[in-house]
Amino acid sequence: MPDVSTSRPASVPFVPVPRTHSVFRLGDRGRPVAEIRSRLELLGLVGGESPPDASAREVFGPDLDRAVRAFQQQRGLSVDGVVGVGTYRILEEARWRLGDRLLTLVPGNVMAGDDVLALQQRLLDLGFQVGKVDGRFGSQTERAVRDFQRNVGVPPDGTCGPATLKALSRLAPLVRGGSPNALRAQERLRRDGPQLTGKVVVVDPSVGRFVDPAMRRSADAVTSDLARRVEGRLVATGVQAFLTNTGGADETTEAARAEFANRADAHLCISLQVDASDNPDAAGVSTYYYGSEAHGVVSSVGERFAGLVQREIVARTDLGDLRSHAKTWDLLRRTRMPAVRLDAGYLTNTGDAARLLDPAFRDVIAEAVVVAVQRVYLDPDHDAQTGVLRLGELREALRTRHP
Repeated sequence: MPDVSTSRPASVPFVPVPRTHSVFRLGDRGRPVAEIRSRLELLGLVGGESPPDASAREVFGPDLDRAVRAFQQQRGLSVDGVVGVGTYRILEEARWRLGDRLLTLVPGNVMAGDDVLALQQRLLDLGFQVGKVDGRFGSQTERAVRDFQRNVGVPPDGTCGPATLKALSRLAPLVRGGSPNALRAQERLRRDGPQLTGKVVVVDPSVGRFVDPAMRRSADAVTSDLARRVEGRLVATGVQAFLTNTGGADETTEAARAEFANRADAHLCISLQVDASDNPDAAGVSTYYYGSEAHGVVSSVGERFAGLVQREIVARTDLGDLRSHAKTWDLLRRTRMPAVRLDAGYLTNTGDAARLLDPAFRDVIAEAVVVAVQRVYLDPDHDAQTGVLRLGELREALRTRHP
C-alpha cells in the first residue's frame, strides 16, 4: 500500500490523451502514443533506453505493446495490448498518489484513483468501514473519512485534505494488515441466513465485444435464454430476480448495469457471457470476481461465489476448466454487492458452440449457477459435494437442517 505522501513533484503534468482516435495499438503513431509512453514510464513499465527523439517516442512499438499488456495484467483489465477508453481511464487513475490532491465526494462525478484506494486501505486498516476497496470516493468512503476525522479531532467535513493526511500519517504505523472486510462479509452472510427466500439477485445477460453481426446475434440469443433460465429457477426458490436487460443486446455500459444492481439493493449479481477468440481452439468456461493484483485487494465473497459457479459447471459438464480470476472490470468494481462474471464457453469453438446452442445444455448451466447461489449462503462445513445434488435436493437437505 502506498505511503501517505505530499512530496510528489507537481512538475509532472498529465496531458489527457485526445479521444478523436479512441483506440491505440501496435503500429500506431502520434502524440497520444508519446503520452501513453510517458504514463507507463512513470509507472516503471517501459524499461531500457527511452527513444532518442520525439518522433521515435510517438511510435507504438513492441516495447510499448509489452508495457501496455503488463499494465493491463497488473490492473485486472483485459490483456490485449490495446489502449482504449477503459485503459486510458485506468492510466489516469494510476498517476495519483495519496496527498497529490484533495479527495472529496463529488456527486455525479466520482473521484477515482490509486490515491483513493490507498486512503480506503489506510482507513480500513484503522478499523473504519469503507465498503469495497475500489479506488472510488463514494458515499461510504466519505462516511469513513468523517468517522476518522471525528475520532482524531479534525473537522468532520468528509474531505481528505492536509489535516486529515497528517493524522493518517501519524497513525499509520500503528495498525497494518488483516482482513476486516472479509470478516464483515462472512458476518453478513451469517446474518442473512441460508434460505434464499427474500434475497435479491441481479442477472446480467451481456454479449461482450462481438463485432461480427451474426456471431453477436448468436451470443445474444444464448445469453438471453440462459439468463431467463437462471431467473426462472431463482424465482422458484423465492428469490427476487431482476434482469438488467430483457430486450436483447444493447449498448448499455457495464457502469450503468452496475448502477442498476446497486439501485436494486441486490445481495448478489451475476453477469452471463459467452466468449470469442481468433484462435478456434480456444475453449472452456471461466469466472471472474473483483480483485486487483496491483493493490492486493479482493472481494472475498465474490471470489468464493466465482469459485462455486466454476466448480459446479465443470463438475456437471465437459467444458474445459479455465478457472476463476480477479478482474477490475466496471461491473465487478462498481457493484456494492459481490458480483461475478461467467464466460460460459467460446462460440468460436466448434465443440463449445454446439453445447451452448443446445437448450438442454443451457439448462444444466442454469442449474449449476443457481446451486452456486444457494451454496454461497451455506456453511462450508455442512455443504454438499460439488456437482452431486440438484437444486431441489440441496434445498430439501437445507430444510432438514434448518426447519
